[in-house]
Amino acid sequence: MPLQVDNPWMEEFGTPHGTVPFHLLKPSHYESAIKEGIRRHDLEIDAIGRNPASPSFENTIVALERSGQLLDRSLTVFENLLSAETNEEMEALANELMPLVSEHESSMTLNGELFRRVKEVYEKRDGLSLSAEEKMLLQETYSHFVRRGANLEGKQRERFRELAAEISRLALLFGQNVLKETNSYELLLTESKQLAGLPPHMVEAARKLASDRGKEGWMFTLSAPVYVPFMTYCEDRALREQLYRAYNRKAAQPNACNNFPVIRQLVNARMEMAQLLGYGNYAEYVLHERMAGDVPSVYRLLDQLLAAYKPLAVAEVAEVEQLARRQEGDGFQLMPWDWSFYSEKLKRSKFDLDAEMLRPYFELGQVVEGVFGLARRLYGISFKENKDIPVYHPDVCAYEVQDAGGRYLAVLYMDFYPRAGKRAGAWMTEYKGQWKEGGKDSRPHVSVVMNFTKPSGQLPALLTFEEVKTFLHEFGHALHGIFADTVYASLSGTHVRWDFVELPSQIMENFACEKEFLHTFARHYQTGELLPDDWVQRIVEASNFNAGYACLRQLGFGYLDMAWHTRNVVFDGDVEAYEKASWASAQLLPSVEGACMSAQFSHIFSGGYSAGYYSYKWAEVLEADAFSVFKEKGIFSKEAAEAFRKEILSRGGTEPPMALYVRFRGKEPTVDALLERDGLKQVQGKNVTA
Repeated sequence: MPLQVDNPWMEEFGTPHGTVPFHLLKPSHYESAIKEGIRRHDLEIDAIGRNPASPSFENTIVALERSGQLLDRSLTVFENLLSAETNEEMEALANELMPLVSEHESSMTLNGELFRRVKEVYEKRDGLSLSAEEKMLLQETYSHFVRRGANLEGKQRERFRELAAEISRLALLFGQNVLKETNSYELLLTESKQLAGLPPHMVEAARKLASDRGKEGWMFTLSAPVYVPFMTYCEDRALREQLYRAYNRKAAQPNACNNFPVIRQLVNARMEMAQLLGYGNYAEYVLHERMAGDVPSVYRLLDQLLAAYKPLAVAEVAEVEQLARRQEGDGFQLMPWDWSFYSEKLKRSKFDLDAEMLRPYFELGQVVEGVFGLARRLYGISFKENKDIPVYHPDVCAYEVQDAGGRYLAVLYMDFYPRAGKRAGAWMTEYKGQWKEGGKDSRPHVSVVMNFTKPSGQLPALLTFEEVKTFLHEFGHALHGIFADTVYASLSGTHVRWDFVELPSQIMENFACEKEFLHTFARHYQTGELLPDDWVQRIVEASNFNAGYACLRQLGFGYLDMAWHTRNVVFDGDVEAYEKASWASAQLLPSVEGACMSAQFSHIFSGGYSAGYYSYKWAEVLEADAFSVFKEKGIFSKEAAEAFRKEILSRGGTEPPMALYVRFRGKEPTVDALLERDGLKQVQGKNVTA
């Protein structure tokens, strides 16, 4: 495709802080820019590889780091919108462009001339006067080439190239199938008695959705803001089962969106690629560049937590089932579609607390002010909405972030509500990273994307307590990006070891159970009444409710991920049966025929968590240990916050993560703080280093 002369990518953006001019961009602009970006990057790579000067850190490693800017800028935005605001035209374009990008990346890492120069610089690294960040950039650059087949030759090299393209294609297809299945499902209820137990705001939203789609009644979908409260409050067990089965059969049904063949091809391609590089399996390949380091370390963590939490989890399930049988009869069997419903009843009976009674105190605008206020109190930063910054959807808000002295730090996009073009879940990403060059500090453009219930009629957006925690979690990732202060973009912000990246996010969740924080913003949206002290106490007391069950759920996902990625022989079997066996030790409720998590497990099959889902628990050990510093010094301690910003948030991936952590904490972490927080100190009875 010839380069479009009117393509916004070909000029400096005339927008505040050089933000993306979403209002001017069309799909054809991405196509043209990405293809032109590949062409330009090829020329830059060729020039670096053929440079007649002796290879040096500057003319090879830094030159490579600074290359490919047009491709990086346009591809980053395109890929972000595939998750946040996609459509059929964008997805069709992705199917065309992603193989080209994959082929381009393979051509670069398999470029013999280029790799010889990188390798020569790497081999003389001990004689170079490099800073810690420069050493890390050199190490990461060399590893990037080696791990992408640069040391392979002949047929092995070509096979690696084929596998890389295939893996890219399959991961994209997996995510598209899940999104199509999610968007295609509708549950239309026509009798008011079927709505028994559902919160009024949810009923109104369902009525409005049905009306918007030209139907009478109440419509429910598989989006998280609908599915979670439906399973928690709907009194009609048959309807809960119906929605549960639909949700857990996404991309697992006999239709064009079935992900079973995609999973088989993907795990086999990943395994073969890892084995080409000399690893026994894909997990070994991935973990070579993780804090955990190897497969036994991951299983050691999973097994230790399983031993610590399973007795508690079994007791929790028994208690919920006892409650259900008291209400339904002794012959009642607790099924997965009953868990949220009856555990919520038990929670209310034990703590006089449920999610809906808290909602009026968590109006979204107030929560935003509370979270921004927390960042202001800890780090001295401020947020100001700027309506002149273009956004990719009317629901999105853009803020300028400034440091205590008024210095511009970043742009922050906030995207709160679900829609057809947005995938489920919550995440943080960047539209532009941070780096320094020529005396200029180029600041980042960060985005937080979530799926909260939209305002409906006269009712504003009211969050559950868990959604407040989700907000804090993703905002923690955003702070990691906002405070980036490195020279090289590939080492800035969240560009860290995958099992370290969740520390800045998960540590923020702790504030949700702190009265001093809640009392800064949690007021009833109608009366202005502050969240009552005794309710805050109930939140604290209930914070460990079903902690064992929640832990085993995460461990189950971790075991499933590792089972798929520690394979060393081709898989051509039954996906459902393999899943059932893989996570059996962490399952507490009866399995349901036809339900298959693997078919929709986007984290590991189309996201970045393949052989890395364990990192949520790994980071939980880190964040519980790290938050103990705030507990000791005061949750709003500027001293603790400044140390966390200086040693963790601003440093990105410029040093090994454990070195950064020890510099902040003064020692390596153990599981003690996590067990104590979850009330399990006595259960474990020993220290275990993460």
